[in-house]
Formats: sequence, C-alpha cells, structure tokens
Amino acid sequence: MARPAGPARLAPPPWLTAGLRPAPAEIPWAAVLRASVALSAPLAVGLATDRPAYGALVSMGALSGVIGDTADAYRMRVFNIAVPQLFGAVGVALGTLVFGQGWLAVAALTLIALVSGMISSIGAVASVSGLLLLLNAVVGAGLPMPDPWWKAPVLLTLGGLLVLLLTLLGWPLRRAAPERSAVASTYRAVAELYEATGTAAYDEKRQAVTASLNQAYDLVLSRRTRQHGRASSLVRLLAQLNVVIPLVEAAPAAHLRARLVGPLPAAVPAAVRDLADAVEEGRTGAPDLDLPVPERPAEKAVDHALRHAAAVVHQADPDPYNVDDRLGRPAALRVRVRRTVRAALLSEASWRYGLRLALCIGLAQALVSLVAVPRSYWVALTVTFVMKPDFGSVFSRAVLRAAGTAAGLVFAALVLSEVPRGWWDVPVMCVLAALVPAFSAKGYAFQTAAITPVILLLSDLLNHQGFGLVLPRLYDSLIGCAIALVAGYLLWPESWHARIGDRLADAVADTAAYVGRAFGPAAADGQGSRLRARRKLYRDLSTVRSEFQRALTEPPPTGTRAAAWWPLVVAVERIVDATTAARIRVNHGAPAPDPAEVAAVERELRELADGLRGTETLVEVHAELPGDENGVLEPLRREVSAARAIAGPDLR
Repeated sequence: MARPAGPARLAPPPWLTAGLRPAPAEIPWAAVLRASVALSAPLAVGLATDRPAYGALVSMGALSGVIGDTADAYRMRVFNIAVPQLFGAVGVALGTLVFGQGWLAVAALTLIALVSGMISSIGAVASVSGLLLLLNAVVGAGLPMPDPWWKAPVLLTLGGLLVLLLTLLGWPLRRAAPERSAVASTYRAVAELYEATGTAAYDEKRQAVTASLNQAYDLVLSRRTRQHGRASSLVRLLAQLNVVIPLVEAAPAAHLRARLVGPLPAAVPAAVRDLADAVEEGRTGAPDLDLPVPERPAEKAVDHALRHAAAVVHQADPDPYNVDDRLGRPAALRVRVRRTVRAALLSEASWRYGLRLALCIGLAQALVSLVAVPRSYWVALTVTFVMKPDFGSVFSRAVLRAAGTAAGLVFAALVLSEVPRGWWDVPVMCVLAALVPAFSAKGYAFQTAAITPVILLLSDLLNHQGFGLVLPRLYDSLIGCAIALVAGYLLWPESWHARIGDRLADAVADTAAYVGRAFGPAAADGQGSRLRARRKLYRDLSTVRSEFQRALTEPPPTGTRAAAWWPLVVAVERIVDATTAARIRVNHGAPAPDPAEVAAVERELRELADGLRGTETLVEVHAELPGDENGVLEPLRREVSAARAIAGPDLR
C-alpha cells in the first residue's frame, strides 16, 4: 500500500514549480485589444511603405509600452509609459553607437547595466525605466540598426507613443472611472470583511482590504496637485476613501464580538455594499440606512462608522479644505528629483544591485565576445529580465524563464517555419500580441512564453533568418539563465539569507509605536497621526508578506527557514488588530488602560523587534505581562505573549 507514494516523492518540489501554476487573474480584454492593434498596425504600415524593418522597430517600442502599462489611473499610465520610453530611446542610441565595437561595447554595456541597476531600485516606474534603458542598449549593440543613429530611437519611441495614444482614447469619457472603481472595490472588500467576522476567513479578508485600500490610495493620491482642494471630483473621492478607515478600524472589534456572541446582522455588510454602489454610480442625496440598534461598544463603533461613511458618500460637495489627503502636498519637482538622485547614489541596496547586474552583463558580453554565439545579444537580454529586482526570486525567475522560453519556442517554431514572411505577419502578430497581456496576468513564465514568439518574429523581420533563430534563442536563454544563477545569485551571500527577520522586526517596532500612539501620551495628538501610523504599519506587513512569498520560491535552506516565520507574521497582524479593537472599545465607553500596562506591552514588543533583527532563525522568548484580566488590553496582551513564545527551538 505504500507503493503509490513513490511517484509523489519523485515529483518536483513545490518551491521549484510554484510559478508554473497560472494565477487566478481575469483577462484584461481592453489591454488585449490595445496590444493587438499597437503591435500589428506598425507592421502593416511598414509593409505598405516597403519598410518592414521600420515597422518592426515601431512594434518593438509598442511591445515595451504594452509591458509597462501596468497602472489603472490615466495620469499614472501617462507617467508609466512615457518616462520609460525616454530611457529606452537613450538606451538604443547608446547601444547603436557601440555596435560592432568589441570590448568597447562590453565596457559600455557593463556601465549602462550599473546605472540601470541603480535606477531600478528606486521604484516601480524607475524599475521599468532602468529595464528599458539596458534592454534597448543591448538590442542596439547587438543588431544592425538603420542609419543615421537617431532613427532607431525615434522609431522605438513612436511605438511607445502609439500605445500611450490608444491608452488615452478613453480618458475623456472615463477620466475618474478607474479611481472611482478602486474606491468602490474597497467598500466591497470591507463588506466581505464584515461578513467574515468571527470566522476563519477573517484574516484572509482583512489582507484583501489592506491591498484594496493601498491600491485605492495610490490611485487617488496620484492625481493630487497643489490645487487638489479645487478639484471637486478628487475631493469627493478622497473624502469617500478616508471614511473607509473608521469602518476598517471597527472591524477587529466586530471580529472579537462575533467570536463571542455570533456574526453581525446581515444589514451591516449589505449597507456597506450599498455604499460601494453609491460611490461607483455617483449617487447623492439622503442616505437610507436600516440598521439594528447597537448595544455593545463594538456594535456602536460599527454603527457610528457606517453612518458617518454614508453621510460622506452621499454628500455632493464636501468641504475642499476639510479633506485630509493623508500624505500632505507633494514636494516640488526639483525636490523630488534631488531626493531620487540622492536615494540612487547613496543607497547601499542601489549600489549592491547595480554591481550584481553589471557583473552579470559584463560576463555575458565578455562571453559572447570570446565565443561565437549566434544572436549573442539574447544572452544579455535574458540576464536583464532574470535580474529585474521587482520580479521576485532570481532563482525562481531563471527557472521560469527557461520553462517559458521553451514553451514560447513551440509557437515560434510553428510561425517561423510555416508562415511566409510578408503580409501574413500582420494577422499572426495580431494574435501573438494579444496573448502578451492575457498571459502576463497569469505569471512570469506565461508572460515569457507569450513574449518569446513576438520578439522572435520582430527579430526575423530585421535579420531574415527564419527558423534558424529558434534554437539559438533557446541556447542563449539557457546561457543567460546560467550566468544569472551563478554570478547574480550563488556568488552573493545575501541570496542565501531570507530578509524576513529584518523586515518583520521593523513591523514589530512600528507596532510598538502604534500601541503608544493608540494608548500612550501620543494618543492626545489626535487620531490623524494614529491613522497614518496604522496605514504605514499595514503597508509594512504587506511588504513582509511579499518577502515571505518570494523567499518560499528559493531553494533550501532559504525557503525552509522562511516557512518557519509564517506563524509570527500572522501573530504580528493579530497584535495590530487587537490594538485597534482595544482603541475602538475605549472610544465607545470602555475604561482606558493603565499607562504602566501600555508601557509594558510597548517594551515587550520592542524587545521582540530587537531579538528578530538580523537573525536567520527564530529564538525562544517569553513575555510576562501583568495587567487587568478584564481590561481592554487583555486580548492584546494575549496576542503579544503568543508572539513572544511562538518560536521555539523546534522551528530552527
């Protein structure tokens, strides 16, 4: 009977195959249509004007724009597409200038890789900008471009601008629709959270609320300007989003109440969903709430937050000077540029990643300069994609890129061997381009599989090698993955250490500060600072979760050690919820805790943070937290004690 277990033991480990499972994401049909038109139309124009190479270059620029179009709000999409295209134009110009220059090209691309890596560590838009800077430099240095030198940058930029133009076609009709939908989605996530109070699904729903709230604030606040108080649509959206916070803060108290006396009345989540519909439809007028009479402090907190949210959501014109945007006015452009440059030049992480990328690119270019590798620029292209900092684990990306490339070559082989070059390229590209955004939503390996035949088809229009491109593309990708694994992963000690401990320590320290703001002397400063501290804390916890998911895809022992941190990650989240619930109870009539009790909780949390910082394995610690067993901090003390004792020697 034990024999069937044999094949299971021979199956690949989960950390190796996790990225091969498609993510449960919806297909972005608008992006699919946009990509299909943006990549096939330039080919048609190029064929009609007897300039197929020009059309291929424009389509390459459009592909970069399609990959970079990851935002929802129109103003953010302008920034996300236009800025990286400028860096891409600079990159292809620099690459064209060193084309065929041997070791000068190696040195130039290595220096560009250093700059690209340092830029990429700043933020999301900077990451895409750094990626296109290096990618286009590699393409310019590896492929013959049309003369004069400025023609290729112009054609690539035209492709990106075409994607931007297609993206902005809906702006006049849907100017604030993405932001409004994001705010409405946050209300619906809160409704699901209230439905889950008292059940095992509560933690998962709370994480969904945090993610939705982060996205909504990012979208709405991206539109703020120095005159944001005069923009009525922005003011109303911001006011509607701000009043979600009391609803979210009341949820932990409602969760504790539901565990004792049962779930909340169905009228509560139904009322929140009605608010979501009102936000999305832009309804105004007097709210119609049919809520039961609250009795307990938690019920009073939910009732008060819900009625306040209803009043604000249905208000047509909120006071523009009485809306807190939580972040303050944006700094002047010169100040932000100065801060960005300082962050790139003085950050240890920026230099470390830049050097790693430069080493890998330098080795790749040196290898293809010494060994005759067909279509050698693919080696450096593969290294660039695998080493991109915000794609996750380098090890996982190398494996997934090899798998995705192999799958993509199946389509590429069929296209290059069976489809004649010419006008047939247009409908083929129309189909292949549509797969890029559709597959990108499913995961990195699927994105690679979709992009591979597109790039090979465009490269064939420039090189006219047909089926001969397929196998060299596979060899180059495998070489690039090997270089990234050895020079960008194995040789760096930090690759073998999970950073969960340090990031979780920061979150625990922020939790201690949050406890002080909620109940200590800082509580008298008003709830604005407490709300900002809580928002920052939940963002910290989101970062910890992302780092945890990344570490799980690493090979042993890193992935195994990372798994041991999960109970403590959950425990810290429960501490934050218990603190919020206690604050809500105090706000609605419960006696305030003894300052000595608050100080003891803060002290234990700071000691826990100090113990976690810089450690690879969890250490056994215990907490002695005397206090009133009937006080509002009793649930919080239990959670802190559990967190302090959660990691014993058996988890090492």
